[in-house]
Amino acid sequence: MRAPYAAVVPSSSPDSARLIENLLHTYAELIDAGDLDGVADLFTHGRIHGQEGGGPETVFEGREGVRRLYGFSTRIYEDTGTPRTKHVTTNAIIDVDEEVGTGTCRSYFTVLQATDALALQPIIAGRYRDTFHRLDGTWWFESRTMHVDLVGDLSHHLKW
Repeated sequence: MRAPYAAVVPSSSPDSARLIENLLHTYAELIDAGDLDGVADLFTHGRIHGQEGGGPETVFEGREGVRRLYGFSTRIYEDTGTPRTKHVTTNAIIDVDEEVGTGTCRSYFTVLQATDALALQPIIAGRYRDTFHRLDGTWWFESRTMHVDLVGDLSHHLKW
């Protein structure tokens, strides 16, 4: 079993915001590598809300739930083992409560994709609203809510 993708931080470290930012970028790196198990590991102690205010069918809880979400939705190309995407996360505004061991982040995402049948282009853009918690000195995603603002051609990225 691989080590979890989480950020370890001593309780007295001033670098919690940076470690939380690293979780944002680790998510992008793993999804673009086609490592859906690695993405799921990030949410071992958390959940993804597919849409704000969505019903329970849009909430994917824990490692198994998040793995199921990406397994049924993300197209992985056999020749590369990846979705042929680049998730770009920007404009991260991170707030940390060191005493309580929690954090929040507002950020933007843009997903670029190119396939044999699709020229390089942005396919979706929006915002993430994330919460984090520190458990035994390790920062974890507590929740991620995705807000879609702009949609392009998703037919080469999503299975549905």
